[in-house]
Amino acid sequence: MNANDTRRAPLCRLADIPDGGVLGLDPAEPDSDGLILMRTGDQVRAWWNVCPHTGRRMDYAPNLFLFKDGLLTCAVHGATFALAQNGLCVHGPCRGESLTAVPLRVSEGQVWRG
Repeated sequence: MNANDTRRAPLCRLADIPDGGVLGLDPAEPDSDGLILMRTGDQVRAWWNVCPHTGRRMDYAPNLFLFKDGLLTCAVHGATFALAQNGLCVHGPCRGESLTAVPLRVSEGQVWRG
C-alpha cells in the first residue's frame, strides 16, 4: 500500500470514538504525528497530538490522554486545552496558543481526513 492509498482509507469508525470523549490514533503515514479525535454526537474534530509549548506528544502513554469535561491536559507539563474552543490553551505555559487542527469529514459512519 502506498501513501496515497492510506489517505483514501477511513481513519476509524464514528462508533470507535466515545461520544463526548477522545480517541488517539497514529496514522499509517510515515513521519506523521498522531491525532487526537473528539466526538460530539455525529461531529468529530481532530488535532495533531503535539503540544504547541514543547513540541512533544500530549498523551501519557500511546494514545491515552488526560481528558475530562472537555479539557485536554498535556501529560508533559500540564498545559490545559479547551477542545470546544478550537483547542485553545486555557491554562499553563502556552496560554493563548492552540493545538493544530486537522480537517476531517464523517461519511456513512466512517471518519476520514480532509
